[in-house]
Amino acid sequence: MVDIAIINASPLIFLSRGGHIDLLLQVARRIIIPRPVATEILARGVSDPTFQAIKHYSWLENVDSPDIPEGIKIWNLGSGESSVLALALKEKASEIVMDDLAGRRCAMTLNIPVRGTLGVVLMAKQKGIIAQAKPVIEELVRGGMYLSRHVLEEALKLVGE
Repeated sequence: MVDIAIINASPLIFLSRGGHIDLLLQVARRIIIPRPVATEILARGVSDPTFQAIKHYSWLENVDSPDIPEGIKIWNLGSGESSVLALALKEKASEIVMDDLAGRRCAMTLNIPVRGTLGVVLMAKQKGIIAQAKPVIEELVRGGMYLSRHVLEEALKLVGE
């Protein structure tokens, strides 16, 4: 487990839709949501499960985003992805949780460790928090998360399923 994880919208959305938001507690001691990400989620409305999660769980910390460095701006990412990366640089975050491919590539160039929603589920399986990863992943896919059949099969192999 790392000290800090800064999270983008899609992992929050997929995990809350599937009822698995608590799996984030296995990733880091502190889960930080930059203000632009929180704003994006809160705009979804009070009936949205991710809106409810942000309002309900005090361990999901909303914080202001720092100015976006030029090295991130040149990637032309969304405000959420950019704020996650900028905050990770400022806070020396141990890890970011992001699914966006361009954002993940930017993180790699900045030497910021990154994990996606799938990685959160696999970590939970490896730690014995969930008995099987496959049903959880299938639930996330039903909730809108896209995974190719190949990625799904390779991921399940990593955890012996």
